[in-house]
Amino acid sequence: MPRTAQEILDHADELAARFESHEPDDVHDATELRLVREAFLDRANAERTLGDTVVHARHNGHSWAAIGAMVGTSGEAARQRYGRSVNAS
Repeated sequence: MPRTAQEILDHADELAARFESHEPDDVHDATELRLVREAFLDRANAERTLGDTVVHARHNGHSWAAIGAMVGTSGEAARQRYGRSVNAS
């Protein structure tokens, strides 16, 4: 049986009151989660910066071997990792 608009509004008010007065049993300090998120964002920014600088290095004539040496890998591994970005720009 369909509910009336008033019944729906009353139920919504009841749910809102329950939500506002609810106190969770297992409240955790979210500091670690915030730090994880900040670290993730820092890493994402660093990877974006690294990718951009690799593109600039290649456009300025630096070899994949030299770039690989700077990031602690072989030139081939660097090309495989960043080559698509270089070719796209």
